Amino acid sequence: MNNEHLIPAIEFCTRHEIEFSFINSLHQFGLIEIIKIQQTEFINTEELPKLEQILLFNKELEINLEGVEVVIRLLERVREIEEEMNLLRNRLRLYENL
Repeated sequence: MNNEHLIPAIEFCTRHEIEFSFINSLHQFGLIEIIKIQQTEFINTEELPKLEQILLFNKELEINLEGVEVVIRLLERVREIEEEMNLLRNRLRLYENL
């Protein structure tokens, strides 16, 4: 993994005014991945949009972590279904053009 795509978790926490324990809880729920290098925890930059979405649900909408977990899992499932539908549409178009 390329270290240039990692940011220190504590830096993210400082910028968003949250405790590291919140990030750790998200990791324990399996919602984000924390990468530990030499006793320092990092977050992959690819996870930032998801992490900021989680913060929005938790802070702005006041959804607890259990609720956030359900919402995130449902959104992931919807994305999977949309991808599958697009794949099936493309296959259907292929057969329709024969």
